[in-house]
Amino acid sequence: MNPGSDDEAAIERMVRLFYQRGLADPVLGPIFRSAIHDWEPHIARVADFWSGVVHGTGRYSANAYAPHAKLDFPPEAFGHWLAVFESAAAETLKPEHAARALHVARHMAQSFRMGLFPFQDAKGRPSRKP
Repeated sequence: MNPGSDDEAAIERMVRLFYQRGLADPVLGPIFRSAIHDWEPHIARVADFWSGVVHGTGRYSANAYAPHAKLDFPPEAFGHWLAVFESAAAETLKPEHAARALHVARHMAQSFRMGLFPFQDAKGRPSRKP
């Protein structure tokens, strides 16, 4: 797939809107502020990831899971992340592109949550430890 410049600009707008809203979120904001210190390269890397997901550009070749496994990301953050992402994608991308991105985002949220919290504690809450 060969995306046009408008499609690529929409991906960047989505990523920027996602982080703008995420920084304002009471759960995501502290996580983002502690993990991301050089915003422009980070935004470019995340835009490369989503460009690959939506347009098949192949610009992102790293492991998306590995850096997230190091974060202090509580189980409830996944719902916040997904809600912020869904709103940003719906507002900035063409409907068919948003649908593709949302499908992958939902899968990622579920997979990352299961990978980061494979156990349950004594009260049945997700846990990183058995």
